[in-house]
Amino acid sequence: MSHLRCAWCGDNALYRTYHDTEWGVPLHDDQALFEFLILEGAQAGLSWITILKKREHYRAAFDGFDATRIARYGAGRIEKLLRDPGIVRNRLKVQAAVTNAQKFLEVQSEFGSFDRFIWQFVDGKPKQNAWRRMADVPASTPESDAMSKELKRRGFKFVGSTICYAHMQATGMVNDHTTDCYRYKELLK
Repeated sequence: MSHLRCAWCGDNALYRTYHDTEWGVPLHDDQALFEFLILEGAQAGLSWITILKKREHYRAAFDGFDATRIARYGAGRIEKLLRDPGIVRNRLKVQAAVTNAQKFLEVQSEFGSFDRFIWQFVDGKPKQNAWRRMADVPASTPESDAMSKELKRRGFKFVGSTICYAHMQATGMVNDHTTDCYRYKELLK
């Protein structure tokens, strides 16, 4: 069965599966939200397909995105990760993953869950956009600006507004499927 999809996924099978099953689906699981936070930061300056291809290896290298374990990574573990060709070997990004795990745990402690904290930027429910073309979709919004500012204030790294907006799109905080995409109506809530 053929479906009209958002133009960005093209003919790539990995992109299509991600688009069809994950992208834009409201996500409320703390560990999955943390995974996307780390992966979006790793993606900075690269294509998302690069990260998707490395995703399973990231899960193995970063202990299944267990924030408690990552928060304890020391210099030796960081050096080991920097030698791992299965991830993006950028020292600042790897160190940011450790810092962000520590800050993530602080937010969980303060709010009871990261989910409760992060979804406040869209008042707890997905923002339903109605973009006709990918060219209409913004790189950032006032909501992602506010999220970025607050995450930075709390000490998170690699959380600029564009990264935050990508996180919002991936985790369903916004529905940015184009209106001609079959997933757009499926995710209207």
